[in-house]
Amino acid sequence: MIENQARRRFKNSVIHLILFAFSLLCIIPIVVVASIAFSSESSLNDVGYTLVPSDPSITAFRYILKNSNQILRAYGVSLANTSLGTISSLFVISLLAFPLSRRDYRLRKPLAFFVFFTLLFNGGLVPWYILISKYLHLKDTIFVLFVPYLVIPWFVLLLRTFFSQIPMSIFESAKIDGASEFAIYSRILMPLSKPALATVGLFITLNYWNDWWLPLLYIDNEALIPLPALLSRMMMNITYLTTQMTNSFIQIDISNIPKESARMAMALLAAGPMLFVFPFFQKYFVRGLTAGSLKG
Repeated sequence: MIENQARRRFKNSVIHLILFAFSLLCIIPIVVVASIAFSSESSLNDVGYTLVPSDPSITAFRYILKNSNQILRAYGVSLANTSLGTISSLFVISLLAFPLSRRDYRLRKPLAFFVFFTLLFNGGLVPWYILISKYLHLKDTIFVLFVPYLVIPWFVLLLRTFFSQIPMSIFESAKIDGASEFAIYSRILMPLSKPALATVGLFITLNYWNDWWLPLLYIDNEALIPLPALLSRMMMNITYLTTQMTNSFIQIDISNIPKESARMAMALLAAGPMLFVFPFFQKYFVRGLTAGSLKG
């Protein structure tokens, strides 16, 4: 008995040690990014990357936050875009995945083929741009930041697979009780699908929050530029400035101009909100909410 307990404690200690090492591998890159962001550019050139800043400095943040109103406005646009996009996309994708998971739906296979076909092929950038700007007239509006990403075929197929695992007898019982299809969708399917919805919702949130491609194509109004696009522009300006100074005949010391430190400071500003959002989704990642939903 004592030997079994000792073996169990040894196995648990090994497992905890492995998990602790894996956690360190996940945390250390974030610590290094923060260290670079709070280091001076000259110390990065002399010492390199360290876990603790050798010459602490907030020059990079001063440069980025020089125009704080623009940063705050970009944060607001990103928050609005991410919130509207995540809610709308989850609603549309789940509405599309619901009939695809129903074996009693006659157009299930043609619709599934259409979704799968768009996963493999698309019309190209030029037709896409013409459609959104010339026909839908979404250019320079808040809608252009989330409408093109409303339906992502991979997420549709993912939710369809999860919905198909819910027993059909639940839906049939609801129909016998007089529930409509939308009532089944909203009152039965959605509560039972919280793990899948949370997982897909997290991916959609990250997709909207980190997107800079749509603003680059369709946004000319400075008031509608989200945070990733604004930080990307700042980084391009810093790179252009340092390149021009390096190639010029004028001898100027560029060692103190934030480049790497500004890049990591931008990464912290962009990734910070997502680090706080993830714990709210984490508890829904465990599957099995449908277990026991049928009484035998």
